[in-house]
Amino acid sequence: MERLDCDVLVIGGGNAALCAALSARQKGASVLILESAPKDWRGGNSQHTRNLRSMHTAPTDVLSGSYSEDEFYQDVYRVSEGETNEEYARFVISQTPHIVEWAKSCGVRFQPSLGGTLQLGRTNAFFLGGGKALLNAYYHQATRLGIEVAYECEALDLSIQENSCAYVLVLDKKTDDIKKIKAKSYVIASGGFESNLAWLKEAWGEKADNFLIRGSRFNQGKMLQALKNQGAKILGNPTQGHMVAIDARAPKYDGGIVSRVDCVSLGVVVNKNAQRFYDEGEDFWPKRYAIWGRLVANQPDQIAYCITDSKVLDKYMPSLFPPVVASSVAEIASEFGLDQKQLEKTLSDYNNSVVAGDFDHTILDGCRTRGLAIEKTHWAQKIDTPPFYCYPLRPGITFTYLGVKVSKDAQVIKEDGNVCKNLFAAGEIMAGNILSKGYVAGFGMAIGSVFGKIAGENAANYSKEVR
Repeated sequence: MERLDCDVLVIGGGNAALCAALSARQKGASVLILESAPKDWRGGNSQHTRNLRSMHTAPTDVLSGSYSEDEFYQDVYRVSEGETNEEYARFVISQTPHIVEWAKSCGVRFQPSLGGTLQLGRTNAFFLGGGKALLNAYYHQATRLGIEVAYECEALDLSIQENSCAYVLVLDKKTDDIKKIKAKSYVIASGGFESNLAWLKEAWGEKADNFLIRGSRFNQGKMLQALKNQGAKILGNPTQGHMVAIDARAPKYDGGIVSRVDCVSLGVVVNKNAQRFYDEGEDFWPKRYAIWGRLVANQPDQIAYCITDSKVLDKYMPSLFPPVVASSVAEIASEFGLDQKQLEKTLSDYNNSVVAGDFDHTILDGCRTRGLAIEKTHWAQKIDTPPFYCYPLRPGITFTYLGVKVSKDAQVIKEDGNVCKNLFAAGEIMAGNILSKGYVAGFGMAIGSVFGKIAGENAANYSKEVR
């Protein structure tokens, strides 16, 4: 079945896709959204988000202080260890204040600036009600504007002919029919390949068997593979992505934000050999949390354990799963099958190395260790006050960075350097233009929002030209 009455076809149902659909409709284009998930699971990874990182030059109704373009970029530069595209990163950063206001105009509500242990009140605008509330606001606006949404319709393939997309093949999961859909222009915002376990294993080897997927089970990477097959330029390393340490008891898919363990910087982390392997206090948690998934992925059996004591229990956001509570270090070792003597030695060596200081988890306090092979550089306190608390950790993938190359107009670029005139991409499927390693909280939503809006506007403009 061919569909010829659509100006803009948007593939995907998350934040980037909705920004594209709404901005295209605001330009007067007719829009159809293809969402591979059922309605109850719509929204891809965006349903699990909670904030968007934004620059601003003065306090706003949702952000405190100021957060300049340069500071924002330096945060990105540090976590990526310099491996980022400065031109594209600054382009996104500069657009974030406008995106926050545009989101509000589409019905999205933000909550007042946050205080506390997250250190994000100055840098990140939090959605009132979280990612699902954001999605519901956008979908409500889409309905109001007459945008059609086809649920359980999965884009399988596409055809690029003479630097234009000719059609998309779509599986209607409700009827098991494959349809050929034609539109004047197309926006692909269907996410990465993080839920494709075979692809993960191809990239990571046997380690991938122990990975958990924080995000949507529907992000299978089929359109990314289709773009590659059709000669689009693909960027990035398939092993790189937004991977964090999450509770090992989380489900295989859709664990979301609540599965993240946020007490790492306040305790110590050991592997299955009961040994520390990295500085837990390197920097504020929102700037360093995204390295810990990869760190755990490279430990034996991809498992680790975060241990704290009662002194810091009220200083971090608890995860969905309660910690294992123990009256002694030996009890923790017994609970998780760790070598008791080695764990007691690791914690004893750590405690004996702690330098006395004024502990303050809200600043880089300088409370550190001295004399260890792996020092802890901030927030080091002796772990000596029972009860003790322990979270088991696994690598949790949010999204992958392998993506299609795009112009700053969001147009897909081919291997031969030619630009696809009517084919645009936004969100995780093109985040590799900016992200190659590392992550700062809220930057993925910024990228998806900025490029989603741009993709929709330019797709609508192209559809007008060919009418």
